[in-house]
Amino acid sequence: MHPSSDRKIARQPRLLRLHQADAAANRAELAAGLQAEASTMAPKFLYDALGSRLFAAITELPEYYPTRTEADIFRTHQAAIAAAVGVGRTLVDLGAGNCEKAASLFGALRPARYVAIDISVDYLADALDYLQFRHPELDLLGVGMDFSTEFSLPVETEPGSHAVFYPGSSIGNFTPQAAERFLRQVRTASPGGGLLIGVDLAKSPSVLEPAYDDALGVTGAFNRNLLTVANRLLQANFNVADFRHVAFFNDRHSRIEMHLEAVRDHVISWPGEERRFKAGERIHTENSYKYEIEDFIAVLNRAGYDRVRHWTDSQGWFGVFWAI
Repeated sequence: MHPSSDRKIARQPRLLRLHQADAAANRAELAAGLQAEASTMAPKFLYDALGSRLFAAITELPEYYPTRTEADIFRTHQAAIAAAVGVGRTLVDLGAGNCEKAASLFGALRPARYVAIDISVDYLADALDYLQFRHPELDLLGVGMDFSTEFSLPVETEPGSHAVFYPGSSIGNFTPQAAERFLRQVRTASPGGGLLIGVDLAKSPSVLEPAYDDALGVTGAFNRNLLTVANRLLQANFNVADFRHVAFFNDRHSRIEMHLEAVRDHVISWPGEERRFKAGERIHTENSYKYEIEDFIAVLNRAGYDRVRHWTDSQGWFGVFWAI
């Protein structure tokens, strides 16, 4: 008998599949973005099962400082963060991915329940199964949903004093105006609760740009995987080799931009439509806005949060904010 075979798991994670892939809507959204004068693809399409795994690999790269810098803030300021947030709350993790960031805080925050929300439902289900094995007594709920345009909490999360956790500077994927709208929705959905959020801070392009264009090309693979997603969802005929990954800092808008750039003239087609790309023409795939501390506090204030604390690393590269 295996030594752990008699170990009982007191609970099983529950999973709500609120996000149902709408093939027609996805095709329409992708087609509209590609046919725009300046082509775009929504960044939510980056996170299919392969994309989610590639992003997990990105967080391990030496150039990608946000994950390890944020983790260092949580380690260094763990006691102060736990004192501010409090223990025993329901921890609601937005864009949970592999759930590891939230799990690293379980010891300090001692959540009563953990609610993991992610658009990649199957990836989330696997992560929760492993997490339940490590924390057999914890009540786990997974919610597969797309909160990129509108956010609310399903009734299954139960009312209470939620701590909404949004790490990794994912808020940077929104424009500042959209971020304000989204954070207002988060506050409305969790009355009496608070928001623990990670934010990438403004810094030199010499640090920012390699984080989004690493030497191994993992970020490039993550970005170009969008083309395989488009082929699958749109029945298009993209050749991944016909595009290169481009990432740069746009100083005017204080954001990193990611693009896919055509390396030759060619035509992409899908049922009933086509799009001609010239060499050098780009598909805009993602933005990541970078904030000064006072500017992000102002966004939080406009979203309705009037009490804000924050912690940073020793270099001032990244900030963690607790807002109520």
